[in-house]
Amino acid sequence: MSDLFDCTCVGLTILDVLGRPIDAIPDGGPTTLIEEIRMTPAGTAAGPAVIARKLGLRSRLVGARGDDELGEALARGLEARGVDTSLVQVLPGVRTSTTLLTIRSGGDRPAFHAPGASLLLEIADEDLDRVASTRFLHLGGVGTMLKMDGEPSARLLARAKELGATVTCDLIAPSQRTLPALEAALPHVDYFMPTLDEAVELAGASDALEAAAFFVERGAGACIFKDGSAGSLFVRDGRAVRVPAFRVDAVDTTGCGDSYCAGFIAALHHGLDEIEAARVASAVAAQVATGLGSDAGVVGWDETLLSMKELPVRG
Repeated sequence: MSDLFDCTCVGLTILDVLGRPIDAIPDGGPTTLIEEIRMTPAGTAAGPAVIARKLGLRSRLVGARGDDELGEALARGLEARGVDTSLVQVLPGVRTSTTLLTIRSGGDRPAFHAPGASLLLEIADEDLDRVASTRFLHLGGVGTMLKMDGEPSARLLARAKELGATVTCDLIAPSQRTLPALEAALPHVDYFMPTLDEAVELAGASDALEAAAFFVERGAGACIFKDGSAGSLFVRDGRAVRVPAFRVDAVDTTGCGDSYCAGFIAALHHGLDEIEAARVASAVAAQVATGLGSDAGVVGWDETLLSMKELPVRG
C-alpha cells in the first residue's frame, strides 16, 4: 500500500453527543425517556474524515483533542471507523471540544457547544510535509482555528499543492476572523465549499454568482455552495449549475454539510467529473440525514451509487 493517503482532513475535531427526540427541556428534574442517544466524531475535519473512509478512501485526520475522558471516547470512535489518527494531537490539561445536540421531532437541532482543544491545533515545521503529502487535502473550520488561520494554513495548503494535492476548504459559523483567514487560504484552494448563506454573508453579495466572483477574485478555483433541501450550486467561470437534493425522510441533519464535502472528494477520487461529484455529494448528505449523527446512513461507495438510482430528486 502507498504511504500516500487518499484524503487528509485538517481542522475542527469535535465529539458530538446527540439525543432524539427532545422537543423541550422540562422544568425541574424529571426523567424523560427518549428513543436514542449516540456519541460520534464530528466537526468540519473529523466529520468528512469519517465519511471519506466509509466511501472507500484511505482517510487521515489532523486535529486536536484533550487528554480527558471525552477525548478518549473521540479517539476510540475515530479508530473504530477506520480513520488514521496518528496526527491527532493530544493536549494535556485541555478539554476536548464537545457539542450536545438536542434533536427535535421535526429535525431542528438546538446545540450546546463547549469549545476546547480543537481550536488550538497547530502543525510543526517537521510535520508539514507529512500532512501535505496526500491526494486530497480538506481544510475544515477556517476562521475558528486560533493557531492555524492565516499564514500557517496558507503555508500548508501551498505545500500540499506543490506536492500534487487537490485542496478543498470549508468553514463554520463565520465571524470577524473568517474573511482574513480565507483571504490567506483561498489562493491555494481548488474547491471552496461553504453554505450559500455563509458565502453571501461573507461576500456581502446579493446572489450566488456575485458571491462566487468575490471568492474567485481572492484565488478560489471554483465554488460549491451547499443550500440545504434546495441542493447545491456549482460555480466555475461565472457559470452556475444547480444540483438538486435527494428526497428522504429526514431524522437529523447534523453533519450533512460535512458529509457533502466528503462525498464530493470521494467522487473525484473515483474519477467522476465535478457535476456528477456534486450529485454524489448530495446523495451522501441525504443518507446522513436518515439517521442520528454525522456518520449515519452512509454504508459504502457502491451503496451510495445505488441510492442515487432509488431516491427521488427534489423538484
